[in-house]
Amino acid sequence: MRGTTARGGGRADRSGSTPPPGAPTGAAGPTAPPDPTPLHAATPLTADQLRTVDAYWRAANYLAVGQIYLLPNPLLTEPLRPEHIKPRLLGHWGTCPGLNLVYAHLNRVIGERDLDMIHVTGPGHGGPAAVATAWLDGVWSEIHPETGRDAEGMRRLMRQFSFPGGIPSHIAPEVPGSIHEGGELGYALAHAYGAVFDNPGLVAACVVGDGEAETGPAATGWHSNKLLDPVHDGAVLPILHLNGYKIANPTVLARLERRELDALLRGYGHEPIHVDAGDGYDPAAVHQAMAAALDLALDRISAAQRAAREEGSTERPHWPVIVLRSPKGWTGPAEVDGLPVAGTWRSHQVPLAEVRDDASHLAQLESWMRGYRPEELFDEAGRPRPHVLAQVPRGDRRLAANPHANGGRLTRALPLRGARHYAVPVERPGTVAHSPAQTLGRMLRDVLADTAGSRNFRLFGPDETASNKLQAVYEATAKNWQAGYLPVDEHLARDGRVLEMLSEHNCQGWLEGYLLTGRHGVFASYEAFVHIVSSMLNQHAKWLKVSRELPWRMPVPSLNYLLTSHVWRQDHNGFSHQDPGFVDHVANKSPQVVRVYLPPDANTLLAVADKALASRDLINVIIAGKHPSFDWLGIDDALAHVERGVSVWEWAGSDVGGRPDVVLAAAGDTPTLEIMATASLLRLHLPELRVRVVNVVNLMRLLPAEEHPEGMTDRDYDAVFPPGTPVIFGYHGYPWFVHRLTYRRNGHPDLHVRGYKEEGTTTTPFDMVVRNDLDRYRLVMDVIDRVPGLVDRGITLRQRMQDQRLRHHDWIREHGEDLPEVREWVWQW
Repeated sequence: MRGTTARGGGRADRSGSTPPPGAPTGAAGPTAPPDPTPLHAATPLTADQLRTVDAYWRAANYLAVGQIYLLPNPLLTEPLRPEHIKPRLLGHWGTCPGLNLVYAHLNRVIGERDLDMIHVTGPGHGGPAAVATAWLDGVWSEIHPETGRDAEGMRRLMRQFSFPGGIPSHIAPEVPGSIHEGGELGYALAHAYGAVFDNPGLVAACVVGDGEAETGPAATGWHSNKLLDPVHDGAVLPILHLNGYKIANPTVLARLERRELDALLRGYGHEPIHVDAGDGYDPAAVHQAMAAALDLALDRISAAQRAAREEGSTERPHWPVIVLRSPKGWTGPAEVDGLPVAGTWRSHQVPLAEVRDDASHLAQLESWMRGYRPEELFDEAGRPRPHVLAQVPRGDRRLAANPHANGGRLTRALPLRGARHYAVPVERPGTVAHSPAQTLGRMLRDVLADTAGSRNFRLFGPDETASNKLQAVYEATAKNWQAGYLPVDEHLARDGRVLEMLSEHNCQGWLEGYLLTGRHGVFASYEAFVHIVSSMLNQHAKWLKVSRELPWRMPVPSLNYLLTSHVWRQDHNGFSHQDPGFVDHVANKSPQVVRVYLPPDANTLLAVADKALASRDLINVIIAGKHPSFDWLGIDDALAHVERGVSVWEWAGSDVGGRPDVVLAAAGDTPTLEIMATASLLRLHLPELRVRVVNVVNLMRLLPAEEHPEGMTDRDYDAVFPPGTPVIFGYHGYPWFVHRLTYRRNGHPDLHVRGYKEEGTTTTPFDMVVRNDLDRYRLVMDVIDRVPGLVDRGITLRQRMQDQRLRHHDWIREHGEDLPEVREWVWQW
């Protein structure tokens, strides 16, 4: 066993947007750390502390094994028999001993230092460990009184794990103290940093598994420390848990030489502190080394924060990271059926797989569990003995009870001024244009300004805040930046609350951690590239769905996406930036959780944003353009439109007092423009035609009410879209998606959808809609083709529309811009 630290310490690099005299500039990094400090001889634990931490660790290991294997007989009061074993052995053992070791030692430092600490567990398959420790701490029994800290409660605890009607095998919302869904690897660091932003008193101990460390999100997650403000933010203590193997292969970082690994971690801005369990089993030495490592790491964190907060240091800290090496499946069976197991990939899941049918496996399991000496850990009634719990913190200081891990307990409503405060005037629809995103930027600016004291709102995005026309926020705050400064830099500050990194994974992960600890935020992204976080959205949506079903989980602020720079306006980026399919993926998630909004103008975007920022436990996807687009609705009408979700725009149609001949519907800003232009052309050339204009801002309203809480009843849907009436629907994304939402509706056979069909390039705005047959001329042709009796009397108009499309084709290739009648078009009714 060996445990040493390399180099650490240093002071925080801090300066404002304009560096003060003497502040570091350029690419200067943190100051040189002090000389190495040996840990292998340190003995910070007294004999009683050592006995307690080891007992807690053994108790947690015992409970973890029991959850994987046992139904009755939790205390082994009788010899194990096959009927005591679960018929299906599910779960993962390999990472649990290391996680339990970390948890046991965190208990000590929380109590000794009165730390406000949460525990983020990257190895999601450590579910048995997280459940075991929550039960030992008493939190599980407080939430589930039927699972008390006694023999019957222990039996229930073990039985429920990976069992029908029970709990999942990985760390999930059901586990108190967790903010991190264990279903997918890679996001622990981003979640941990998100949790400590604007939480100056919080420490997030973040275990990064060595399998997780191979993922792309984890690789960029290490750079989050460059955006950690040691004055206003808390601290993350990464614990890189190297147990050598993934499911079946060795892990990269575990096989690196110490020098190479240290160089990597120092390059990330961390100072490594090593704890190595070695090949033997010397628990006393490991406990002492782990205790010394934690003390050293927390001392360095405190010193860095003190230097920044009290001494005015302007240097960036070299934050500590603990590198814990322990054998995979440590303390489990060394060998099974003649093959090595502990310390190998074979201990990843269930080390003894044939316990019900193989007597030797059953005997090994019993020997394994009795090796933890449960009679020393639990009394005859199954209660943990006092010395096992001697170092467990009290009340909300317990890791499983910390309010930050149930962020709804801490959530405060945002001081929203309301959409009317930012509304643009609309005297006549479709004649004046504003940038919706730029208009929203003023609202977000004031939210940031009004939360300057509470610091419970942030804007996240991948280096696109100004590109997405949200630059008004810089009037209230700057972009956070902790590294060096150059004279040409703009809008950078150590305490900035706009977080940008060209990693959508980090932006999403930070925001999730921020929300789950009770704060609010917006993630603004280019529409085409938000797909990068589709799997992260999956996990967050599942988390929200389950947490809604847990009465002890308090509602948290919603995850708000603002997708701009969208498919229809990629004038200089072209085909590579044209993909509206994120909505298709979002709509697959739980109906209780997802909402999709397509505001047609600036005022409607303000109304949607006001609603989304006030909501809880939702994923709100808002798609709005950044380029100037026509204003259609005054603010009162926009607010009413958002509440309805789907509105008939009577002022734009000609069906007042009668059944329409055709319905023109739109969802999205560009489709709305083309639908309105279509209505205008029909009024001009076919004035006798009764046209109804419908706008859809809440896409989920198209679903039946029994399938989505925002869905319309059949009666309401039929009133807007009368069965038997042709509906020409202009949609922002892929046309099939609207058919998917409406396939059960009475009028679905009459529905004809136009949208993006993967035709694009670098071209003019109108050419994009022409290429995808969403243009006004094509839509007029659709009306003529689908309204009964209109083909004959509309043939001349149809030919004229075809000619206009051909004229457009030639015009843009000669002039490089759209037709004058398109560029100069305004709404005239």
